[in-house]
Amino acid sequence: MSKVRMYSSRVCPYCVRAEQLLTRKGVTEIEKINVDVDPTQREAMMTLTGRRTVPQIFIGERHVGGFDDLAALERAGELDALLAA
Repeated sequence: MSKVRMYSSRVCPYCVRAEQLLTRKGVTEIEKINVDVDPTQREAMMTLTGRRTVPQIFIGERHVGGFDDLAALERAGELDALLAA
């Protein structure tokens, strides 16, 4: 299974929903980087993604985007293959 990394915050409902979806898909380990604890992590996230909002999700080396992007991959039937790579 591909490595999953998620930039998130402790109070973000979309971060919770993304984690729930990934867990339902069989992901057992998510590297969570809390940007509200360490502001330098938010800057690193913005440099990597060009986005300011959380969650920002990476599966393997691919930047998936936020929860809406993750859910769109699931609806399109593409998430399983991405996670399995």
